Amino acid sequence: MRDRPRGRSSERGAHTPASGPVHAEIADALAADIAAGRLSAGDRLLPEREFAAEWGVSRMTLRQALDTLERRGLITRAVGRYGGTFVNEPKVQRDLSHYRGLSDELSAQGIAIGAREISAVVRTAGPAVAGTLQIEPTAQIYEIARTRLANGRPVALERTVYPAARYPGLLDHPLDGSLSELMRREYGETPQRSMEYLEPVLAGPEEARALEVAAGAPLMYVERVVYDRSDTPVELSREHFRGDRTRMVVWNSEIR
Repeated sequence: MRDRPRGRSSERGAHTPASGPVHAEIADALAADIAAGRLSAGDRLLPEREFAAEWGVSRMTLRQALDTLERRGLITRAVGRYGGTFVNEPKVQRDLSHYRGLSDELSAQGIAIGAREISAVVRTAGPAVAGTLQIEPTAQIYEIARTRLANGRPVALERTVYPAARYPGLLDHPLDGSLSELMRREYGETPQRSMEYLEPVLAGPEEARALEVAAGAPLMYVERVVYDRSDTPVELSREHFRGDRTRMVVWNSEIR
């Protein structure tokens, strides 16, 4: 943990705000520094009095900026002997505007990917899964449970189901990497679209253990059905994302 000054005003003297609310400009500038890596996870910002003087603003204005960053999950403020304002680890962004596997998503953000296998079994589909994947209830499926890691830390509990007839020998492959890449490499599978359902939930005992959070911690539950080029469902995934490490993003291309 190290103290990190704001940096810009020390290079240019007192900061001269541009148009718009000063507190919003400060918040945007700090958010940009965090995104660019000029401020890193665990860095402690200057004490409020020094920070406000550096920007040439009142402490009330500075606190408005810090309130904004705290609501966005970019910083944490703590009181006490070892308190202060600390930069949080950047959240994983999950873009739901198009289909892309989580591994591809994390790699595009420069985040080290990983997976911790919990279980991998073959079982009978049953009516509910069969209806979703459009297979017979007696058909065999692979059911894979993994803890997904981002920069070595748990970010999601993933339970994925595949029709066994479509992917023979799937469980013979290592399952600690990208399943999307495995599908492309071994089966020539390139999914085209997905339908996703989101619901805020609380961590139960199983989710708490896998994600290293307290029972009752806020999670985002995402249920996804993936389709191939012929619009046949090829994957059913149920994921629990840590609420403190994930940000969901949706782009709307047209307003009606």
